[in-house]
Amino acid sequence: MERIQEITKNWKLHLVILIIVMISEKINIVKIPIGSGSIMFLPMLYAMVLGLIMYLAKPVKIIGKAQEAISGKFVVLGISVFIAKVSINSGLAVQEVIAAGPALILQELGNLGTIFVALPIALLLGFKREAVGMTHSIAREPNVAYIAQKYTLDSPEGRGVMITYVVGTLIGTIFMGLVASTLATFTPLHPYALAMACGVGSGSMMAASSAPLVEMFPEMAETISAYAATSNVLSTADGILMTVLIGLPLCNFLYKILYPILGRKEKK
Repeated sequence: MERIQEITKNWKLHLVILIIVMISEKINIVKIPIGSGSIMFLPMLYAMVLGLIMYLAKPVKIIGKAQEAISGKFVVLGISVFIAKVSINSGLAVQEVIAAGPALILQELGNLGTIFVALPIALLLGFKREAVGMTHSIAREPNVAYIAQKYTLDSPEGRGVMITYVVGTLIGTIFMGLVASTLATFTPLHPYALAMACGVGSGSMMAASSAPLVEMFPEMAETISAYAATSNVLSTADGILMTVLIGLPLCNFLYKILYPILGRKEKK
C-alpha cells in the first residue's frame, strides 16, 4: 500500500517519463551515412539525453533528488524483467550456442582483457571503488543487475557501473558504429570476424555496429546478422557467468594491488 502511494505521489515523474518515451519512439532510428557505412542513433539514446536534460534543468522542479531515489528502484525493477527475458531467450538458443562452436563461446574471455587496461586508467583518473564497478565488464543490463544485487546502486561500485552504463548508452552506439566501419574499410579482418565482435552483450551496440557491415557487404548480410545476433546472445548469456566467476573477482584482486600504487591519496 505504501509503494502504491509512493508511485501515485510522484505521478509527475511518470508522466515525464511517458512523454520522453513517446518522443524518443516518434524520432525512431536515425542513420547518418559515413563513407560506406553509417552511424545509427537509437531511441534509447534520445531517452537518456532527454532525461538528463530534465534532471539538469534547474528551473524545472519535476525531477529532483527525491525522484532520483525513486527512479533508482525502478531501474532495478526494469532490469530484473529484462534479465528474465534474456534468460528465456538464452535457454531457447542453446542449440544455436552449441552449433556456433568454440570461437563464439570463448570470445567472452577476450573481454576480460580490458580490465587490465581500464582499471589502471580509472585509478589514475582519481576513481576509487567506483573503478571496480566501471571496469569489471562492459556494464550492460545483466552486470548492472548483478552489481545492484551484490553492492546496491547507492554504493561506489553501483555508481561506477551506472556511469559506464550511461556513457555506453550515450556514446557506445556511435563508437561501435565508427569502429566497425573503420575496421571493415582499413583492415583485412573478415566481415564474419567483425560480425562476431559486434555481439558485446548490448542490443543497441550490436545493431549499431552490425548495420554498417550489412550495408558494406550486402552479399553476406544474412550471415553477418546471424553471427552478430548469436554472438550477442552468447555475450549476454555467458558474460554474466564470466563476471561472477572471473571478471569481478579479478577486478577486486587487481584493485587491491594497484590502488596503493596508482590511486590518488586523500589530502589530510
